[in-house]
Order: sequence, then structure tokens, then C-alpha cells
Amino acid sequence: IESELFGYVKGAFTGAYEARNGAFQNANGGTIFLDEIGNLSAEMQKKLLRILQEKEVQKIGSTRKEKLDVRIIAAADEKFMDRVKNGEFRKDLFFRLNEFSIKLPALKERKEDIPLLTFRFIRELCLRLKMKTRKISSSALVKLNEHTWPGNVRELRNAVKRALIVCDDEIL
Repeated sequence: IESELFGYVKGAFTGAYEARNGAFQNANGGTIFLDEIGNLSAEMQKKLLRILQEKEVQKIGSTRKEKLDVRIIAAADEKFMDRVKNGEFRKDLFFRLNEFSIKLPALKERKEDIPLLTFRFIRELCLRLKMKTRKISSSALVKLNEHTWPGNVRELRNAVKRALIVCDDEIL
């Protein structure tokens, strides 16, 4: 994760055959989205906190720091606050990241979004898979609304993708 976020210089580790920017350098002047932030190791939390405080990043294997102007959007699961309370996630990093918070209810709590997301995924995936746009039956939509979606939107997207792969003209 460190090399993906911070980048590295040539020779920094085995397999580093050329220098590479990390996600922070690529997002400089813009926004970086960090998903599942609660799963970061203690060491990565410490490094992320340092980046937020100093507004600079250092590639792996480099002695030079690069200034950053990056807005961070972070997402975490519903058990994240338990990790903060139990000391598994640094409170100082949490407070640094939590300037503005949006709680998005699970998909099972917002069933009205299921048809909208389903139609969006059908359009998006048909384009990506280079197939003719498919329709979905009303009985299939009813089944989608009955499911509890423990995997949330990702699970719904994967279900739509599987259905598109196996259906002929309409998802039934």
C-alpha cells in the first residue's frame, strides 16, 4: 500500500526497475479517495497522519520530500468508530480526516435506490462489455428489492454483471 500511495524511486526495493509516482503525487492539485481507511495498519496510519500534517510526501527510497496540495476523501465501514474507540485506529488521524462527515445508510436501508443503481449498472456494464443494452424484467427488480445486500452496492453491481453475462436479451 505504501508504494501505491507514496510512489518509489528506481532501486528502492526488488522489482522497482523505474521510478513511479504514487496516488498522492498523481492527485496533487486535486482529490484522492481512500476507501476502507479503517483497514490501514498502524504504520500506514502514522505515515498518513504525517502527510496530512506536513502536506508533503516522500517516495520510498528517496530523501527528498515533495509538497502536496491534495484534498482527501476517506470512506470506512460501519464498524470504523469501534476501531477508533478501541485504539485500533489513531484518534488524531480520525480527527484530522473528519472535518466533514456523511453517513450513507446500507443499501438494505434505502431500497428505493436499487432500481436506479441497477439501471445505471446495466448501462455502464453493457458499454464496458461492448454488448447491446439489456432490459430487466419487473420480476427481477422485485427479486433485487427483496435481497438484503450484505455486500451493499458492490454486491448489487456484481449481481447485475453476472446477470448480463448469462442473459440473452433481458435479465429475468
